[in-house]
Amino acid sequence: MRKTLVTTSTLTVAALALVGCSSPAASEGGDAAAPDSITISLVPSVEGEDLAEALDPLTAYLSENLGIEVNGVVATDYSATVEALGADQAQVIITDAGSLYNATERYDAELVLRDVRFGATSYASVAYTNNPDKYCEDEPVMATYDASGIELSYCNGIEAAGESSFGQGPAGVDAFASITEGTEVALQAATSPAGYQYPVVAMRAAGIDTDTGITQIPVEGNNNAVLAVHNGDAEVGFGYWDARTTVAEEAPDVAEQVVAFAYTEMIPNGGVAVSSSLPDELVTELTTLMDEYADSSEEAAAVMFELVGLSDWTSETADEEITRYGEILEQFSN
Repeated sequence: MRKTLVTTSTLTVAALALVGCSSPAASEGGDAAAPDSITISLVPSVEGEDLAEALDPLTAYLSENLGIEVNGVVATDYSATVEALGADQAQVIITDAGSLYNATERYDAELVLRDVRFGATSYASVAYTNNPDKYCEDEPVMATYDASGIELSYCNGIEAAGESSFGQGPAGVDAFASITEGTEVALQAATSPAGYQYPVVAMRAAGIDTDTGITQIPVEGNNNAVLAVHNGDAEVGFGYWDARTTVAEEAPDVAEQVVAFAYTEMIPNGGVAVSSSLPDELVTELTTLMDEYADSSEEAAAVMFELVGLSDWTSETADEEITRYGEILEQFSN
């Protein structure tokens, strides 16, 4: 459901169009003069009264170092960040991968940074099963998911026994052919990249009719996708890498009972895109500052995690992953 924009206490909806707009010279982009102010639109991890407190350190850091006023507007819907950029109500957006694709395609925005979570800019959707005899060509092995320190089970050589797991896909995809007619498969909402879109694309590539060839078991959330497999409600389920950690307390035997047997293509994290109206020099300065923000202080690192759930940004944007994501999104546009 699309939601309306909400703002921090320093930026009201009524003032947004005025505060966020560039100066006339800046609208030309390229070598044009820098604007007097810019606005960043983002979707935060925090809620309610913490919005201004969470966003202000980032905008203050950028204002001080860029020498211009940097304002922030909070969007509760990722698509709203794209519309804000298209309407020139924001010149910088911090958003998800699909919105990055839409911003670059529809409004000629420039992708300048990618989100880093636990050292990675992308992640795989994991295929889980409670029937390893059917989907595994070898005995499952245990490898450690370093983000939580939990040992989990894997087969088909997608991880090495006794080592850290890396979650790099595609891997083990031949096993999708073992999903037989009528198999119960737990799938999340059709808007979920890891819980639906990438798994469906992978199954279709294996020749499976995902509409009539399987029995779809609708679930809500990655944790419930794992629990559906754990509890026997589905033989196969899909979630982000590695969603099993979300149910480790309520299902202590999940590591043994739910085996990861394949990884899909990598799904890109979101990132930062800027309007084509901004001059090149400002874009370069802004990109460098945001790239270095998480390392600028302990407070900055905490703000990054609390604000948008990230550990860092990187200028290695891997544009091809965003483009591929856009191609997959288009398959589900209807």
